[in-house]
Amino acid sequence: MKAMLSGIVVAIIVAIGAAYVLDTEFQRTAAVAFTTTGARI
Repeated sequence: MKAMLSGIVVAIIVAIGAAYVLDTEFQRTAAVAFTTTGARI
């Protein structure tokens, strides 16, 4: 029972951390992500 509960807690912590990282670091608008000399939006 203790291992199952700790696994659930770790899964929740990992999910919250992943959501924070994806929302703040990796998502960019198309205008920012694809700004080069040869690309037009």
